[in-house]
Amino acid sequence: MNRDPVLFDSRQVRRSFSRAAPGYDAAAALQRAVEAQLLESLDYYGLQHGDAAPARVVDLGSGLGGGAAAMRKRWPKAQVLALDLALPMLREGRRRERWHPLRRAIDRVCADARALPLAAGSADVLFSNLCLQWVEDLPAVFAGFRRVLRPGGLLLVSTFGQDTLFELRSAFAEADAAPHVSPFTTLAQFGDALVHAGFRDPVIDRDLATARYDALPALMRELRTLGATNALHARRHTLTGKARFARAAEAYARAFGDARGLPATWETITAMAWAPPAGAPIRDSGEEIATFPADRIPIRRR
Repeated sequence: MNRDPVLFDSRQVRRSFSRAAPGYDAAAALQRAVEAQLLESLDYYGLQHGDAAPARVVDLGSGLGGGAAAMRKRWPKAQVLALDLALPMLREGRRRERWHPLRRAIDRVCADARALPLAAGSADVLFSNLCLQWVEDLPAVFAGFRRVLRPGGLLLVSTFGQDTLFELRSAFAEADAAPHVSPFTTLAQFGDALVHAGFRDPVIDRDLATARYDALPALMRELRTLGATNALHARRHTLTGKARFARAAEAYARAFGDARGLPATWETITAMAWAPPAGAPIRDSGEEIATFPADRIPIRRR
């Protein structure tokens, strides 16, 4: 049986974020902003479950553990798990953790989002900020999320959308034929994957943010600091030559540059959904539970 080629090199993803751990927080302004937006939606857990606090919450792709720390502060008696593919990220997060006598320590686990080492129905909240863009099979990952969440559990996730770094992708396409930027998911694909996994009452939002840089090297340095380097299996495995880089820089400036510098677009998709009752079917009478026409989803610009 033929199998689709693997899109991402997970070892390269792990290496990139491992190298980025020491300086990640200083450069991760967008990541913190999206995380703060996602954390606001934790209020809905109380609206759904009243005064009952969750017993176990999970921060998947936790990085330095900002989401885990926020959930520990909100629910001091809950077990908080911080899971990340890069062990140095977990170690750096542990080093920065502040001990509190009334709160449990955060349990940190090196794990892959594609194979969660958690028992079925063992988590009340699954929180994941800007991790899923490194996963190519969203339906399979969401099926794993449904497995570990208890019925009525809350899923809060974010990822980068298809318009992310479209300027950089276009510029490098003029320099050579090798892929330099990941193909990010569309909003419709993201919503459909949630529905196909059986999640209920999904709420999806999208946001466009634009950063500005003096020149292409400044953007590339920030991407390396964030660990957001090219992790495609089909990437060029040698250094981008000076001539190719110069062609890309010239194409970027010609097509998108202005007096304010070079723009870089980041599209983020955020979603909230609920795990269905035990044994609930994924489809109702053969019909889709919901669809997400992208042209009807409002875009917020920052």
